[in-house]
This record gives sequence, C-alpha cells and structure tokens, in this order.
Amino acid sequence: MAVPKRKTSKARRDKRRASAYQLSKVTLVECPQCHELKVPHRVCGSCGYYKGREVIKVEK
Repeated sequence: MAVPKRKTSKARRDKRRASAYQLSKVTLVECPQCHELKVPHRVCGSCGYYKGREVIKVEK
C-alpha cells in the first residue's frame, strides 16, 4: 500500500482545496430611475430609489 513519504504542508493542502470555495461574481442590474448599475433588490446608491419610490435622500 502506498504511503506518503512526507507530510503535506498546510499551504499545499489549502491551495488544493481553494478551488472549492470560489466566490460567484456579483450580479448588477440597471436602476430604472438613474440608469446606474446597482445590486438587485437594494436601494440605489446614486439616486436613493427602490421600487419607484425615494427611500433615502442622496446629497448630490
């Protein structure tokens, strides 16, 4: 039966496992009010609108 000659280092082990924990890319959609890119289901940071209503006041 094959036995490892040396202990696998933590760095080598973690490099091998790193591919399983890749983050997915952020989805961006266009804001219907100001046409800037924003994260879906969040208040737009540039105009302060969400679902057609002004939720926060944004200083320009």
